Amino acid sequence: MLDADLADLYGVETGALTRAVLRNRERFPSDFMFQLTEEEWVRLRCQFGISNEGRGGRRYRPRVFSEQGIAMLSSVLRSEQAVAVNIEIMRAFVELRHIAQSYEGLANRLDELERNVSAKLGKERARVDAIFKLLREVTLSRPRKHPAGFMPSK
Repeated sequence: MLDADLADLYGVETGALTRAVLRNRERFPSDFMFQLTEEEWVRLRCQFGISNEGRGGRRYRPRVFSEQGIAMLSSVLRSEQAVAVNIEIMRAFVELRHIAQSYEGLANRLDELERNVSAKLGKERARVDAIFKLLREVTLSRPRKHPAGFMPSK
């Protein structure tokens, strides 16, 4: 997640979050947090329509935090809101992992079933392949009824 998004969730300014992280740099190795390259930052600005430097935009490239980096932020930002938000973010990561595993398991099961059925068929194989293709489209790309993740209250 980007530093500005996390700062917004935690209810602090991006600069305050950055200063807290830099004061505790040893807690944030490169797999916990990194700074976007200039090229990545330019692409991100273009993609999201973020204003250019000198026109109210950011002067520094954003920092990006991994799941472990976000968990470490709760030890650096010590407000009640930071702890509460951090708990919700961690729950969202756990939910996303469960979703990913269930889709992977379903895909593996479909592959296994397809191999077993296709091996027993001769000329009907094209029809069976079409059925399995449709099954994959319906089951693996179906959107969730309820979005996963933290939804900040306004």
